Amino acid sequence: MQEQAAQDLLNQGLAAQEAGKSGRANGYYEKVVKQYPFTKAAGEAAYQRAVIVRHTENDLEDAFNAFQDFIDNHRQSPRFAEAIERQYEIAEEAKGGKKQRSLIFLPMKMNASDILAFYEKIISNAPYGKFAALSQFSIAEIHQDMKEKDKAIQAYQRVVDNYPGTSQASEAQFRIASISNVAAQRSEDSSNLTATRDALKTYMAVNPVGERKQEAEQILRQVNTAEANQSLSIAKFYRTQGKTVASAMYLNEAIKFGSPEVSAEAREILAELAAEDPDGVTQSRRGQPDQDFTKLASKDLKSRPDYVGPMAPELARLAEKPRMRSGNDSFMPIPLTEPALPLQPGGTSPMPGSLLPTLPETEKPALLPVPSTPSSTAPAPGAPPVPAPPVPSKPVP
Repeated sequence: MQEQAAQDLLNQGLAAQEAGKSGRANGYYEKVVKQYPFTKAAGEAAYQRAVIVRHTENDLEDAFNAFQDFIDNHRQSPRFAEAIERQYEIAEEAKGGKKQRSLIFLPMKMNASDILAFYEKIISNAPYGKFAALSQFSIAEIHQDMKEKDKAIQAYQRVVDNYPGTSQASEAQFRIASISNVAAQRSEDSSNLTATRDALKTYMAVNPVGERKQEAEQILRQVNTAEANQSLSIAKFYRTQGKTVASAMYLNEAIKFGSPEVSAEAREILAELAAEDPDGVTQSRRGQPDQDFTKLASKDLKSRPDYVGPMAPELARLAEKPRMRSGNDSFMPIPLTEPALPLQPGGTSPMPGSLLPTLPETEKPALLPVPSTPSSTAPAPGAPPVPAPPVPSKPVP
């Protein structure tokens, strides 16, 4: 019953709105929302009220809040996604400084905090919707336009963290590098160079064929050159102060990131330091991967007090790793055929189950005779022993 009554009022409001009578249409919509708030027609009436406010009033905030009322009270309405999109359009108009009324563009002025609140509300309404990433990106752009470096980087980082895989995430990663690069050019803080390099490497790793790839590579080369030049200058300063360890550390940075010219100059200075203070150079690379610091200083090795000459040939041979044999040598190959086993005379095979062939009778060893004592001649128990027969003596010649 209520659904039918609410639908009748809604139809009258839609007809009045189509006829251009926005005031009358808005009256019908208000009746539906107030008298039948739990009907399906109430959601449509609330949405149409917001549309009328959007196109008839000059206040963007009122239009945004009208759609927010619809979202708060009718989240199950099929118009929910459209309402979020309308809110995003209003926020974008406010951000651009213009409002569209009919076909005429009028300049508008809104506080940045109010515009930021628009975008934050859109994210809160649909945190996983397609306009959430767009809104978060717009928040970062507002902070960037206001020269708020740290807030802009944090906002762009939220795009990267919360909406990975989107086009806004890849662009946000590039914007982080760009902001850090601008800050590095305006100051001597090396942390900005490091942040720029990290952001660019992340962008190129995630977007190997991105549209910003060439631009990212160019900025990365500029960052490396700037840091190498800065490291070389600092290394020279520490060398004048006699601080070999610090000088060598910055020279390594110049070699790692510098252009061929800067790297060559850094290597030459590092080689000189290695000749002057080898312990200091070694200490500078403690915990770092091995590097060839003395390549350019090897021509002056003989002047060092610890130079003892090349290794003796005998010791050099002992120090060599064993080599695999190749070609012909004196080792004979293992025979591929087994030798013939011994056979019985006449070529007969051994008996089944025997390990060796049976020997002929003529080759068997003779067995010694064992004398046998008859049981009848054995003395009775207690009888005296029987004397042995006498042995005949040999005749005397």
